[in-house]
Amino acid sequence: MTDVSARRVLVLNGPNLGRLGSREPDVYGATTFADLVADCEKTGAELGLDVEVRQTDDEAELVHWLHEAADGKIPVVLNPAAFTHYSYALRDACSQRTAPLIEIHLTNPATREEFRHTSVVAGVATGTIAGFGADSYRLALRAITSLTA
Repeated sequence: MTDVSARRVLVLNGPNLGRLGSREPDVYGATTFADLVADCEKTGAELGLDVEVRQTDDEAELVHWLHEAADGKIPVVLNPAAFTHYSYALRDACSQRTAPLIEIHLTNPATREEFRHTSVVAGVATGTIAGFGADSYRLALRAITSLTA
């Protein structure tokens, strides 16, 4: 890969993920958001990626970040959280992608409440990784590496 910008990856996180570690630890585990950021940065460095992790509870901000990624041809690892199930604005922003976009989830939505079974993002993502806890992020970064090699 010769384009330096292609090595940059945005890891974008939607609502409530900033509360990891204290939010429903029986569902989401004890890993804090700070732990997750450090792990993504470490994994990225091992893979030769410049990983930037962001989190927002604001749908509009997440949409703007996806526009930034599309305009810059930057691969994305996206945990849309609750926006997964209903945000057509997010889906439309994802559909404008110009580089791989991997949708991820800490838990497996298919094993949870019925309203979580539908992802409006999945149809425009390169792929989806779910149910592996923090490993979902590591797996997605490995996938990005393979897809952008």
